[in-house]
Amino acid sequence: MRVSAFLLSLCAGALLTPPASSSPVSVATSPVAGSTVEVEDSLLRRDDGPDFLRGVNIGGWLILEKWMVPDVFDGTNAIDQWTFDSTSGAAAALQQHWSTWFTEADVQSLKATGINALRIPIGFWAYDNANTPYLKGADIFLEQAVGWAQAAGMKVWIDCHGSPGSQNGYDNSGHQGDVEWQQGNNLNRSIEVLLTLAWKYGTAQYADTVVGLEMVNEPISWGNNNNTVTKQWAMQAYEDIKAIAANKNLMIIMHDAFLGADYWADVPAIVGSNGLFGVDSHLYQCFVDSDNQLTQAQHIQEACGWGPGLIKAKAALPTFVGEWSPVTNICVNPDGSTTAGTSCSVSGCQCQSADMSTWNPQMVEQVRRYVEAQLDTFESSTNGYFMWSFNGPGNWGFQSGIQRGVIPNPVTSRQYPGQCA
Repeated sequence: MRVSAFLLSLCAGALLTPPASSSPVSVATSPVAGSTVEVEDSLLRRDDGPDFLRGVNIGGWLILEKWMVPDVFDGTNAIDQWTFDSTSGAAAALQQHWSTWFTEADVQSLKATGINALRIPIGFWAYDNANTPYLKGADIFLEQAVGWAQAAGMKVWIDCHGSPGSQNGYDNSGHQGDVEWQQGNNLNRSIEVLLTLAWKYGTAQYADTVVGLEMVNEPISWGNNNNTVTKQWAMQAYEDIKAIAANKNLMIIMHDAFLGADYWADVPAIVGSNGLFGVDSHLYQCFVDSDNQLTQAQHIQEACGWGPGLIKAKAALPTFVGEWSPVTNICVNPDGSTTAGTSCSVSGCQCQSADMSTWNPQMVEQVRRYVEAQLDTFESSTNGYFMWSFNGPGNWGFQSGIQRGVIPNPVTSRQYPGQCA
């Protein structure tokens, strides 16, 4: 996930160009307040069968992101994992964080809501930290989490979230600053780490659990990254991984590099993937100026408008939304109407930027509507989705969203069905 200091108070998401919206979507009519409609899978999904992934990200755990886990950074001047791991006491602090931030009880809690998959970010340095300040040790906890998921009958995507040289220069890569992923030996080094992951987790032992390996997270498609090189690297990495993984059904996923899923549509035919090369798009509506000018009804319209593009991509290759969020920058007036922004002057108005625990029923309803519209789009147009994140500040946390009633429980239930019809 991308985050900048300027936008931290508003949103921390992926920098995307919003897809074109479809026809307007009405949000005025609703069932009785508080009622829930359990929507059958056959109505939500197309022909994806039992492998449809309804997931959450375990962000902020094995890769530190300061905006997500500020307490871990207390008493340091660190801004990312690179600088944190250089601080005094970092090894003990990491062990404490890794052993408490995400537990087996969390896996059971997530399963109870209808979540069936976990996308777990990890950095390359868990396997190769040569000539870096990074500390090893995270893989022990990844292995433990895979075991918890296996015992619970859940699926796991292992996501190489931080790559050598930094694929995007964001803190989520582990090292904020220069992008050097395509320089020196870093691309080969990336593949070597992926082969280590495939050798360990692409085995028969984990074949029923580890269903996906994401090769790189959010590589930028500008600056020091060349798009042609990125695509060629992805195809080479795919072939090398498939050659070493014992599990021949392991899905290999490539983030779309902010180029859209269509950019990757020719890859399956080139590598002969037989449906095992997938693409991951991250869809947020709180990060670019155009989105931050929208009312909630317009946000819902945009979410519904993602559908045709996702369906087109899915016809060419397995298509996933690896990150999405309930967050929008809107305010709700006492009459239920919404405006764009993070502040308002109307008496009784409340903005989503307010402490989530203080949200009034109108705000809860508007956020719930937006969440359900996104879920309806993903259910009908993709092979699966993962919310960012299972735990996080405010409206970024799945668990807090469940508790506050802005995320359906179970995730297939609906209070406001048919918004995208």
